[in-house]
Amino acid sequence: MPDSQPFITLDRVTIRLPNRLILEDSSWRIRTDEHWAILGPNGSGKTTLVRSLWGGVPLRSGRMVFDFLGTGLPDGQFPPLEAIGYVSLETHQRLMEREDLQEEYRDYAETEGEGSTAREVVFSGLLASRPLRAEDEGRLSEVARMLDLSELLPRPIRSLSTGETRKIIIARALMKSPRLLILDEPFEGLDEKGRDLLNRSINDLMTGPMRLILVAHRLEEIVPNITHVLLIKEGRLFRQGPKEEVLTSENLSQLYGCSLQLGQDNGTYFLKYGEEKEAPKELPPEYREGTSEEAGVLIEMRDTTVRYGDRKVLDRVNWAMARGENWAILGPNGAGKSTLVKLILGDNLQAYANLIFLFGRRKGSGESIWDIKRRIGVVSADLQVQYRKRISAFEVIASGFYDTIGLYRAPTSHQKEVVSWWVDFWGIKELAKEPFHQLSFGQRRMILLARAMVKSPVLLIADEPCHGLDVANRMKILKVLERIGRTHTRLLYLTDRPEEILNCITHVMRLDRGKVIRQGSKEEVL
Repeated sequence: MPDSQPFITLDRVTIRLPNRLILEDSSWRIRTDEHWAILGPNGSGKTTLVRSLWGGVPLRSGRMVFDFLGTGLPDGQFPPLEAIGYVSLETHQRLMEREDLQEEYRDYAETEGEGSTAREVVFSGLLASRPLRAEDEGRLSEVARMLDLSELLPRPIRSLSTGETRKIIIARALMKSPRLLILDEPFEGLDEKGRDLLNRSINDLMTGPMRLILVAHRLEEIVPNITHVLLIKEGRLFRQGPKEEVLTSENLSQLYGCSLQLGQDNGTYFLKYGEEKEAPKELPPEYREGTSEEAGVLIEMRDTTVRYGDRKVLDRVNWAMARGENWAILGPNGAGKSTLVKLILGDNLQAYANLIFLFGRRKGSGESIWDIKRRIGVVSADLQVQYRKRISAFEVIASGFYDTIGLYRAPTSHQKEVVSWWVDFWGIKELAKEPFHQLSFGQRRMILLARAMVKSPVLLIADEPCHGLDVANRMKILKVLERIGRTHTRLLYLTDRPEEILNCITHVMRLDRGKVIRQGSKEEVL
């Protein structure tokens, strides 16, 4: 381990956001023998802090000293691109936005193509600062082996699952062999095998010259070689110091504003929820008025296959979801879970080449995509990536009535009342006034869940609804989904974390490499 010298020093910094100042007069020092984890509620300022380290957000006052560069930098300048690797949920969103834009250009020019390959995305991090070198191929092989992604490299990035894309983005950052690696929620979207592999890879990387800052919402993701922890609450540094001193039940309960008990198992931290002080709020009347009158079978797929060239994403799937059932879909990254959702919503045109029935009618038999979507609420990573309109969070929620990406007509007075009810239910009155694109990733996920609920849908598709959420909001959303699943609204719940399967789930389907491995009642499958 190197001598304990300053690595980066933040001296009384204040960070400027478009509409406010944050982390005012904050000081923090990372030393050369330290690796840090940063914890805090959604919207507390974690991502803003780490983005400031590479110039992603401006300083209002104070100074940053990048001691690891040796010679130092003039005030206001940041290290070269190859010195800092950065991975975040927003990085993923920007990548997909760029791919969408390139597809629009191809459509306009009437040219064919599948967009960037995963290999091209991995190399793009190097090309931002220098031309490729002969040794870069060797580095790619090393990183691909470390993250187990060699099979993904030739594929178009748009064909990858959320978890597979996350691994590609991490590989892009590692290609630079950075002195500082910032990982903001790197485990979100990865299946259990992917999380275990990334955990070991990160832990091994920390034994070398590279320093790590890990932003996390789940304590079990704090890898063993993390030495120090920084807690951030309401835009201020709350606690900082050695991991064993900062991670206590008392500190974490104060941080998240709920009763929490900290535990350890073979060096891995975990949290247990304490007793709630407040009784849960009642759901609105439309969620308490009997059962749905929809068809007996809500969804049915017969020998459904989705293929791209020689690769099958779904392989002869036979499945039916009846009224009164709530299903969980489990499977590793690339299993086909998200493709299944796209078929239901009509976002994948291969739906019309298969025998798929929704609400008693075959897809393609005359119904419009809007006929389908008006009865379905959805929250997913794909929807969050698409939602780039510069409108308020309140308007995003209201757009759920029209199933549009943006709000193109004024909501009625009744619709405004419904939106206000859900805003109050979630306790997000202040967030609702903010521009949606300026909210944290986790805050946006909560807004999209409210958007899905406003129309009291027959079917609610919750595709990894807890991604990016802090421990308190995760508990809140799981409890609300549990109650929703006992109303007339049926749940289709997709997750890569079996421990978060709700009690109201009645049936489970396991997918792997596009095939149904097992399906049936929850008790039988699990």
